[in-house]
Amino acid sequence: MTADEDPERSRAAGGCVLVALSGVPLAVAFAASTEAGILATVGAATAAVWWSVRRVPHAANPAPPPPPEGADDTKRLFSVMADESNPHRSRVVWHAREEA
Repeated sequence: MTADEDPERSRAAGGCVLVALSGVPLAVAFAASTEAGILATVGAATAAVWWSVRRVPHAANPAPPPPPEGADDTKRLFSVMADESNPHRSRVVWHAREEA
C-alpha cells in the first residue's frame, strides 16, 4: 500500500473497539458493586439510544413542497402518490416531458 492510499475502515472493527472500550469500565463497575455495574450499564445503554435517535433525520424522505401560488400552468416532471398497498410508503409517478 502506498502512502496516498487510505485503508478501508471496517464497521465491525470499530464496533469491537467500542465494545472493548466500554466493556472495561463496566467490568470495573461490576467488580466494585453489582448495583453500580447495573446502573452503569443502564446509563450507557440510555446514552447510546439517545445518541442514535438524535442522529436520525426527522424526515428521511420528505414530500416535495407544494407549487407556489399561480404556478398551476407549469409542467410537472413527477408526482408523489400514496402507495395503496403500504400506507407507510409513497410512489413517484414520472410524467412524459412534452417538447414545444
